[in-house]
Amino acid sequence: MKCPPVLESEAARLQALSDYGLHSDRPLPSLDSVVQIAAKVFGMPVAAVNLVGDDHVFFAASTGFEGQHVDMGRDVSFCAHAIAKNEVLVVPDASRDARFHDNPLVTGITGVRFYAGVPLYSPGGLALGALCVLDSVPHFDFSDDDRARLSDLAQMASDRLELRRLEHSTERAARPFEEGARTSPTAVVWFDASLRVMAWNKAAATMFGHAPAAGPGRMVLGFLSERHREAVAHLVAQAALAGTADGLVVPEGLRGVRKDGSEFPLGVALFCWMGDGRLTFHAHLEDLSDRHGQSEELRRLATTDLLTSLVNRATLYRRMEEAMTDAAGACLMIFDIDGFKDVNDTLGHPVGDGVLREAARRLRDGVTASATVARTGGDEFAVLIPGCSDHAEQMAVAKSLVSRLAEPIDVGGNEIRITMSCGLAVAPGDAQEALELFSNADLALFKAKSFGRGHVFAYVAGLRMQATARRLYSIELHRAVHEGEFVLFYQPQIRLSDGALRGAEALIRWQHPQRGLLSPAAFLPALENGPLASVVGFWVLDEACAQAARWRRNGATDFRIGVNLFGAQFRAHDMAAEVAATLHRHGLPPYALELEITENIVLDDDDLVLDVLQKIRSMGVGIAFDDFGTGYASLSLLKRYPVSRLKIDRSFVQNMPESERDSAVVRAILDMARSFDLETVAEGVETALQRDYLTDCGCEEGQGYLFGRPVSAYEFSEAYHLHAERRAVRLA
Repeated sequence: MKCPPVLESEAARLQALSDYGLHSDRPLPSLDSVVQIAAKVFGMPVAAVNLVGDDHVFFAASTGFEGQHVDMGRDVSFCAHAIAKNEVLVVPDASRDARFHDNPLVTGITGVRFYAGVPLYSPGGLALGALCVLDSVPHFDFSDDDRARLSDLAQMASDRLELRRLEHSTERAARPFEEGARTSPTAVVWFDASLRVMAWNKAAATMFGHAPAAGPGRMVLGFLSERHREAVAHLVAQAALAGTADGLVVPEGLRGVRKDGSEFPLGVALFCWMGDGRLTFHAHLEDLSDRHGQSEELRRLATTDLLTSLVNRATLYRRMEEAMTDAAGACLMIFDIDGFKDVNDTLGHPVGDGVLREAARRLRDGVTASATVARTGGDEFAVLIPGCSDHAEQMAVAKSLVSRLAEPIDVGGNEIRITMSCGLAVAPGDAQEALELFSNADLALFKAKSFGRGHVFAYVAGLRMQATARRLYSIELHRAVHEGEFVLFYQPQIRLSDGALRGAEALIRWQHPQRGLLSPAAFLPALENGPLASVVGFWVLDEACAQAARWRRNGATDFRIGVNLFGAQFRAHDMAAEVAATLHRHGLPPYALELEITENIVLDDDDLVLDVLQKIRSMGVGIAFDDFGTGYASLSLLKRYPVSRLKIDRSFVQNMPESERDSAVVRAILDMARSFDLETVAEGVETALQRDYLTDCGCEEGQGYLFGRPVSAYEFSEAYHLHAERRAVRLA
């Protein structure tokens, strides 16, 4: 077992932790909802906020550990490892991890197999502990989106910890009870469980404008604003029942009442003790009139996004919980700026910040005063509209907001146009609780973005089923990789002028043990967005190059293989070196390989992809732009990227030449390709009429059912006589 490291800032970290006044016997109830949300979002049986002390780790909140005694020594704690990283720590299977395989939390009764945790920080950036989710079974499908969601929940936990720190600073400012308190400048009131004043000191009497002798015998509630009396009485009753005030939170915004009837902001720290069988309370009081402005500013900072002045994520969740109790319902819309990274990368972060502020203003101006507009992430916003439950009405509101946001934005003389995608869900029809409402709106946003930019989509029940299917596929994909269930099919690419075979595109299929042969549409979304994308992508590259080399040796001397790339391949390895090594390993010349990219790959990480593709193209490897004509940035990308071939999308080919518009698009693409000195291949060619039209327009190659469906390597070899043994017989 590997013990967690001791941080260089350990002394300062422990001092910061002490500012929260939390320990194993004093958890923080406001964190309970955070861990419950985390457990539900990720479908985990256990979630916790663990604070890491000197030699011990304790729960500030937890769910799923009920009835279990857990050894929380720092040396065995996963969270003690997590705070040493400035990122989400994910342990897919602890039993196979060198750091944890013999850890008592893994080998003992708790049986931890999966862990994901993200550090929680003090305002000064010191790690206090971690928010984590755990399971007794391994998970290999914890995606980048899951990491982001866990980080979002960690920010909510940090917000609530900060409120606790502010409250504890007030508690520490009050002195412990002693006889000298009667003459102390701190106002102190002693009272019993019936709320009757037993004594108060001169400072307390002066604060309320009374003579010292006027206090004993009066009811404590008489010194409070009427609207706060019930809440304070309930708090004292809770303390009396528990025999302690420890862990109870004094209501916010209390107002004291002076003898002349004037009110003032009142700070209260409540303590109690048992003596002679009798419970006695004493309250340390403070007139916050001078500090009220400062206190309000601190609370504003804890509940507001500083850049946009919108409410933050934690405040949105609280208002969602309140709205869900209203029978009239509520609608939650989640907005995401499409391609916002490009704004920051090309124009700089100050301009990007200006865009975010203007987007916030337009959202705020576009809804009624009763709505809550929040910034929930980097370029993500949410709008909560209470008192509504009609999909059609809220779709109209969302589309109006998307249109408002599409109008040009001027930031420092730069005219910027953005689009926003939106997903929405309404309660109670789509969800019964706040967490479910947020999750469903997020699923709707995911669906909206799948249609392209600037779309709005309302949640439907099928989205949850699709998400569940993606998660199940994600789990099964790990088995598929380890068991070798993926296979490649090959579709021929034909020279249109004479029908000669020029090459093939390698297409992945999944030979599922229960469901049979699956097409990419069934599993590719889960694969592309999961952790296995690069592993599978490089397997496809290697397998396709090996097969192409065999076919070239068996007679197809000019054969070219096309391989589709995943975006993850550019980030996981030295892509250019991997391609060079694969070509060398199989003796395949660079010009016999063509790598296919889509616009989404390019836009995800523009500079990185451009650099890698330039290196690969310089080797002589072809670069094909797939699905050309269907995206937004295709024309501008042609000027920058080392593309050698355009693949005309099947959506234009299928209706051509019957559709004059599609025919015009195809002709324009072919003219553009000639201008850029690029080769072309048309996808989806199914009829002789389409083939002849493409030939007349100058398209070099075609691919589609007219020439052949995707088939296995054996069937492809049979169709084009590429078996080594049969070739030998023919030559004899």
